[in-house]
Amino acid sequence: MASTDWKENVVPNEATQFDVFAAQLRDIQREKAKATGVTNRALHAKGHVGLKAELSTKGGLPDWAKVGIFAEPGTFKAWVRFSNGGTVHATDRRDDVRGIAVKVTGVGGKKLIPGMEDAPTQDFLAILSPAIPFATPAAFVGVVRAVNGPKFLILPRILMALGGDTFKVLGQLKKGREVKVESLAEQTFYSALPIRWGSTAVKFSFAPVNPAKVGPIANEDSRYADDLKARVKNGPLTFVLRVQPFTTEAETPIEDPTKVWTSPWVDVAELKILQQDAASDAGKALATKVESLSFDPWHAPVEFRPVGAMMRARSHAYRDSTIERKAAKEPGPDEW
Repeated sequence: MASTDWKENVVPNEATQFDVFAAQLRDIQREKAKATGVTNRALHAKGHVGLKAELSTKGGLPDWAKVGIFAEPGTFKAWVRFSNGGTVHATDRRDDVRGIAVKVTGVGGKKLIPGMEDAPTQDFLAILSPAIPFATPAAFVGVVRAVNGPKFLILPRILMALGGDTFKVLGQLKKGREVKVESLAEQTFYSALPIRWGSTAVKFSFAPVNPAKVGPIANEDSRYADDLKARVKNGPLTFVLRVQPFTTEAETPIEDPTKVWTSPWVDVAELKILQQDAASDAGKALATKVESLSFDPWHAPVEFRPVGAMMRARSHAYRDSTIERKAAKEPGPDEW
């Protein structure tokens, strides 16, 4: 049963520390831009495809789930970006985090980001894991800085960032990154971190629905892009958007991102990635447009505010990264 008895643990002056972490990630972003000549996102730099989609919200939801665009059935235009999680454009052969980002448009209500309160969009970001191995923003940023710094300092810096949890976290990372992913169309993506959902809090996921098979992919370096392009040319791809609500701190902890929540999933919408030719000139133009956009969990109405220290830290990091690469402004509903 969904509960409203959740709370965050906001540490005094944490925003100052989050500013430092955001600046450190931005510095990595600048270093990669200087080395490659291309300014990309600080993380999830390699986008595979940019696609048009529709999000159709369901009727008959429990009362606690009837929030914002989910208050009643409706269909909303959306853009979808699949990506790798690293700081550079690397081959798909490399072990990495994989993600999906969905930008829904036509969304009313006051939005969270100052200066963008009237933006008509709401973003949903998810990865292939229902939790993350990093207990704190400091641990996450410390490891990102370590692996993107001088090679001879990687292990000492990881030890400094993780302390006694070093080998546990490295083991979890290794296990997760070594999972063989043939196609992103066949994977379930998880928010991993919670957001508000009206008066309760939830984690969400996108679960695939009967994805059709395609032939073998020859180029392993661009496997995910080639596979997705082939699939959407043949027909639509469908995912169910599900949420699992906060129930108790033991089952669904807000401030511990390493724990997998155990509350039951509730289907709230269907994401249909439309049939399209992503390799055509129009498809390439769409991909360019999607790459110019920013996808941010804080692009959301106030009743869907991200919660927990990791999410609060992401607010600072995403903002710095977006400004650094001069991302396009939020699109209007007629730009789809």
